[in-house]
Amino acid sequence: MKYSWILTVALALTASVAQAQTTTTSATTAAKTPVSAGQRKAAEELLQATSTEKNLAASIDRMLALQIEQNPGMKAVEPEMRAYINKYMSWASLKDELVQIYAQEFTEKELKELTKFYLTPIGRKTIEKMPQLMVAGMEMGQRRVQEHLPELQQAIAEKMKTQAPSDVK
Repeated sequence: MKYSWILTVALALTASVAQAQTTTTSATTAAKTPVSAGQRKAAEELLQATSTEKNLAASIDRMLALQIEQNPGMKAVEPEMRAYINKYMSWASLKDELVQIYAQEFTEKELKELTKFYLTPIGRKTIEKMPQLMVAGMEMGQRRVQEHLPELQQAIAEKMKTQAPSDVK
């Protein structure tokens, strides 16, 4: 369904709402790499300083509201969607993995420096504005894809015409 793809993308972005840099390490790799207790503590402090728990909850609420606005028929399944998201995407379910990812990607010193930055006025403003910027960016992306979807559909149709049936798998 269309809303599933959008919700998945939105929730994937949610994890990086307060992130200073995008990480490329998978959770599996992160879980295998040992980190010091100091790194874990510094990562927890960074996530606390960046209001990750609050921003995650707010982002989930915004994404659900956006989905229902775009497809009012989904209002009937909002409780099920919220239960599912709370089960798999809530702070309680993500915290340990997020701490591990941050602790692996940054040294203890870097984590402390990031925390110090996010506690400054410009750092706080960055945290406050990031969810709005992420939503605005997502909406812009959705709009651009929708505006230019016929071009993609045409390119795919033309490609399919030139391929022999055995080429299509």
